[in-house]
Amino acid sequence: MNPQPGTVYLVGTGPGAPDLITLRGLNLIKQSDVILHDRLIPTELLNHARPDAIITNIGKTPNQPSPTQGDINALILEHAHANRSVVRLKGGDPFVFGRGGEEMLACQTANIPCIIVPGVTSAIAAPASINVPVTHRQIARSFTVITATTRDGQLDENLDFTALAKIDTLIILMGTHNLAEITTRLITAGRNPQTPAACIASATTLHQRHVIATLETIATAVDNANIHPPAVTIISPTVTLPDHHAP
Repeated sequence: MNPQPGTVYLVGTGPGAPDLITLRGLNLIKQSDVILHDRLIPTELLNHARPDAIITNIGKTPNQPSPTQGDINALILEHAHANRSVVRLKGGDPFVFGRGGEEMLACQTANIPCIIVPGVTSAIAAPASINVPVTHRQIARSFTVITATTRDGQLDENLDFTALAKIDTLIILMGTHNLAEITTRLITAGRNPQTPAACIASATTLHQRHVIATLETIATAVDNANIHPPAVTIISPTVTLPDHHAP
């Protein structure tokens, strides 16, 4: 598709590897007037931009001064009102904890056309990168994706751990810092402490690392392996799928 002047495209880049972006997303990068990108995108993708494209890093850096969401929304609208085609480039999928909904609403309120270009979310791609499916017939018929951390870095007290403990596959984004408390709450809520678990950092990239343990021991395993964000934790019987022989 050809980007239209004054239109905003919320583009997901996928889980980390540059070749996991969609063709539509890549074509928009190649042709758009403006690219406003997050911190955790595959930066190699920016090499495909037009030489005259305006490229701005508006990503948020933990514990450092960063643009507010209001600042980001204002910049998006400023470029669109200047009749430029704008690619808002996000890691993963724009609508999976990427604040894409907020930016879409800001565009709609300002009567700016906004088109969503989905990306592969790390919630599913990270487990897949170590051959772990999030569902599997007979052993995992449901999965839930959560972010366990609030804006100030604390555990979200609104999470219903009793309900989460009953989900076959639980996937946690942005939860490494609070993983010990999360796993303790799940066990207290009734989840078997021996449930297989894995944590994958920098999934699909050359820097990928992972650990496999149990719900009871995954937080310690992550600490011992010095695993740092961005990381995805999966708690599911599918983590040890080779031990299962479901037909």
